[in-house]
Amino acid sequence: MRAVIATRAGGPEVLQVSDVPDPRPRPDEVLVRVAAAGVNFMDTYRRSGTYRMPFPHLVGSEGAGEVVAVGDDVTSLAPGDRVAWASAEGSYAELVAVRETDALPVPPGVDDATAAALPLQGMTAHYLVSSTFPLDNGHDVLLHAGAGGVGLLLTQLAAARGARVISTVGSADKERLARAAGASDVIRYRELSDLTTELPALVRDLTGGRGVHVVYDGVGRDTFDASLASLARRGTLVLFGASSGQVPPVDLQRLNAAGSVFVTRPTLGHHTATREELQWRADELFDAVAAGALDVRVGATYPLADAADAHRALEGRATTGKVLLLP
Repeated sequence: MRAVIATRAGGPEVLQVSDVPDPRPRPDEVLVRVAAAGVNFMDTYRRSGTYRMPFPHLVGSEGAGEVVAVGDDVTSLAPGDRVAWASAEGSYAELVAVRETDALPVPPGVDDATAAALPLQGMTAHYLVSSTFPLDNGHDVLLHAGAGGVGLLLTQLAAARGARVISTVGSADKERLARAAGASDVIRYRELSDLTTELPALVRDLTGGRGVHVVYDGVGRDTFDASLASLARRGTLVLFGASSGQVPPVDLQRLNAAGSVFVTRPTLGHHTATREELQWRADELFDAVAAGALDVRVGATYPLADAADAHRALEGRATTGKVLLLP
């Protein structure tokens, strides 16, 4: 089969498409013919060496497709079933082995692109609004990268819970997407000369001087100081990604000075640690899609051979919604 390999730690140029042996499912796995693979910042962190990985390694962890074979111990799936997943190493490929416990049955009426676009970013948005900081009516939210894959989904889920979303974006086109998803206010950060001071001032103007109850920050280094300064007293900064780079170590006295605020760095794996929790999150997302209450935007698709270009576009913040590879 064809698969994308990261040959060494580095930029997108280290990705190459190669012919490799077809995977064989272990007893607890299913073999899936990949219809679409999700491209995520986590893939770029692994490729660059930010996250420790062996090299070379097969890239990708998310996708959707059709089961073509099952391991001896698999009981809930059969060849011909359609599944999606958020955690299967080597998903930038024509075939991938997925653990039965990680495979999510795709409901009828959900197409392959939507199914591939939803698991990782959708369940991330779900745990952020339902578990890390459970949103409710009256909550004020600051959300960075509001037109990105997580951002558009998170905005919709937050607005559905009655929260007011203040979104930051980089362009007028992205502002339109953020507002369509339910953002009440949108700030174009590229129009600010000093993000660290000007953004918190704008946020406080919009919230009667209080600041927001929670900041969902997937950008990291470039936005962290502004996020911290935008919080209300005893607010929560949720750092769930680092698209601009990792945040340097933080003096905990800053949390005191900012108003006895909280900072957390959650991850999806800790919020889908059991099959029951994984299925609960997936079911709520697929049900919302089926009901027309959640729009999953696929902003760009690339052939498998152009995986490096997909990484360049993602890291260059040139994308909106979800980016997919099509084997």
